[in-house]
Amino acid sequence: MAGTAIEVDELLARRRLRRKLVFWRVLALLILLAAGFGAFFWLSNGAFLPGNAPHVARVKIGGLIRNERERTKLLEAIGRSGARAVILSIDSPGGTVVGSAALYDELRALAKKKPVVAVVEGMAASGAYIAAMGADHIVAPRNALVGSIGVIFQFPNFSELMKTVGVSYEEIKSSPLKAAPNMFDPPTEEARAAIRSLVEDSYGWFKDLVSQRRLITGDKLAEASDGRVFTGHQALPLRLIDEIGDEDTARDWLERERGVPKSLPVRDWHTERAGDEFGWLSGIAIHLMSLIGLGDFAHAIIDPTGGVAAQARLDGLLALWHPR
Repeated sequence: MAGTAIEVDELLARRRLRRKLVFWRVLALLILLAAGFGAFFWLSNGAFLPGNAPHVARVKIGGLIRNERERTKLLEAIGRSGARAVILSIDSPGGTVVGSAALYDELRALAKKKPVVAVVEGMAASGAYIAAMGADHIVAPRNALVGSIGVIFQFPNFSELMKTVGVSYEEIKSSPLKAAPNMFDPPTEEARAAIRSLVEDSYGWFKDLVSQRRLITGDKLAEASDGRVFTGHQALPLRLIDEIGDEDTARDWLERERGVPKSLPVRDWHTERAGDEFGWLSGIAIHLMSLIGLGDFAHAIIDPTGGVAAQARLDGLLALWHPR
């Protein structure tokens, strides 16, 4: 009996030893795999991960430019990715000066890391042209619309209507220019001068940016920045664009000037607000109806879902083109 007990103890001890050996072998294998993965990731700079494989990133700017936090975060992410270059696909009439300037600044920061080329799909006007100037190279089709270099401040005035219906409006404010102009009183000359100074200040910044980025001065700068839009064919001799063409033209430039092979795939990068390529039409409609006090009605009728167009309320100085 004693011999049998010893044999059982030895068998149990061998099993425990075998389990320990299996555990340590598996642990060593996992550590080895983790070390190998880490070394491979470090040596390849993560290029084998999704989004980090070499490619050309395409970012679309469509609709009204306003709050650009999502898009600037997207551009920051592209700067950290394996993208070899960036194509900025633009079809927009512009938006607020602040939003357009923020987009321009982020594009210039990205251009320090990767070549950026702007392709005008249909329109790059006003604030959208500010964004286009953030690229290293601008390409547009012959009949695309570019330019509209200028700033506008719009406000409705219902003073005559209120007189007609017999409604008066009273207010008490700390100084004559507080909340001026408003839609219920005729604007005073002082209020007009104050708003004009804002417009002229931002316009001076816009025009200086065009002169600096596009190397335009003198009479050519005056012509290019008089507020009108130009076709791609007209914009080329004014140096507002660099080439007549499309995305293939942009890929040719990237390969020729920056050594980015045309064989690389193009990957679309999207924000949460993607898919608004033609939303600028409804955005402009909402904006125009807001000027006559029908903003809420316009939001309910044109974009009842509260989508991108519903975010197109524009306050402050605008770098925006639209037909009157």
